Amino acid sequence: MPVHLLGINHRTAPVAIRESVVFEPEALLRALPDVLRIPGVTEAVIVSTCNRTELYAELEGDAGRRVADWLSSWHSLGEDVRRCFYTLDNARAARHLFAVACGLDSVVLGEPQILGQLKEAYRAAEEQSSVGPGLNRLFQQAFGVAKQVRSETGIGASPVSVAYAAVVLARKLFGGFNRHTALLVGAGDTIELAARHLHRQGIRKLVIANRSLSRAADLAAQFNAEAISLAELDERLAEADLVITATRANTPILGKAQLSEALRRRRRQPMCVVDVGVPRDVDPAVAELEDAYLYTVDDLETVIEEGWRSRRQAAAQAEQIIDFAVEQYERLLRTLDAVPTIRALRGDTEKLRDEALEHARRLLQAGRPPEEVLEQLAHTLTQKFLHGPSTRLRAAGEDTDTDLIAAAAELFGLEEHPARED
Repeated sequence: MPVHLLGINHRTAPVAIRESVVFEPEALLRALPDVLRIPGVTEAVIVSTCNRTELYAELEGDAGRRVADWLSSWHSLGEDVRRCFYTLDNARAARHLFAVACGLDSVVLGEPQILGQLKEAYRAAEEQSSVGPGLNRLFQQAFGVAKQVRSETGIGASPVSVAYAAVVLARKLFGGFNRHTALLVGAGDTIELAARHLHRQGIRKLVIANRSLSRAADLAAQFNAEAISLAELDERLAEADLVITATRANTPILGKAQLSEALRRRRRQPMCVVDVGVPRDVDPAVAELEDAYLYTVDDLETVIEEGWRSRRQAAAQAEQIIDFAVEQYERLLRTLDAVPTIRALRGDTEKLRDEALEHARRLLQAGRPPEEVLEQLAHTLTQKFLHGPSTRLRAAGEDTDTDLIAAAAELFGLEEHPARED
């Protein structure tokens, strides 16, 4: 059964348009059963994130246009939005889903978050019973491809954002975070991303300092962190093994004297300081301190460029894995095309078998010798099984249909055609 994809993403529409097609979680649970009411739609999964809304469906007949009409109606979309839609079918839809699962179609190449979002979308469809064998096969293969790409290419291993690069640099210094404390100064997007990366990598303790204590508290609540004000920096600085700063201050908020005193209280244990502020948040003279390791935005840019280069190389390897996966998917679809014929052949054969077996039982009950009944059963089965193919092959010979004769020879494993009788 054909797989159909209808979608809109960051490549085809700006956020002002994409946001009009988003499905909130509660709306998604209502939408999935409604999609199944479209004539010709038998299965459906809806993926809705900030960067894409994609509807995967198994269709009977030509229902693709009705799916687009349904999506437009659900969100009251105009023609200007519909022009941003893209549609893909079968192998092309599978290739797209595999690329999405691997992070190859993301704003940030190789980002892992989309795989979790795909799994959530699939689970939601399962809860609403809108997934059947077709989309189950497709999505399970997509999850397997993504796992293979992650394990074999390292596409997500290299930093490609300032926040991630800062965390990677610190990890190289400490070797891990399970015994360390991080102090983040600021509460903007960069600090939030840094907090998320550190939290995922098991930082022992996280402290967020900001001029607005309420903003710091809101951010800290997301990551089981502690919020403090900038006025408490001097008191708490010595606790930090890692300091990441990203504020909009016009003058440095951390000076050499402050860091020197903190290091003295730390008994010369090393401190990693990553300053991603522009203008800089940390006095450059801090780099002169023996146990302070100071990195700036310029240092991170080198790491990020190396990360992009590494991810582009990994993406090329991922494409090869996806190519092979698409071939497997196409082969599976071709196999499924033969299933109805195989099922019909088996059904007809079993019917002939049951009829012949019932006749043999009646002969035995009538007192006929078992050996005679077995011989007649074998003869009857052979004649019944071969009657249809033999009749068609004779007709093919009369019509010089050599293709059918050759196909029959291959189907029944006949290596050579019998010699023609005079």
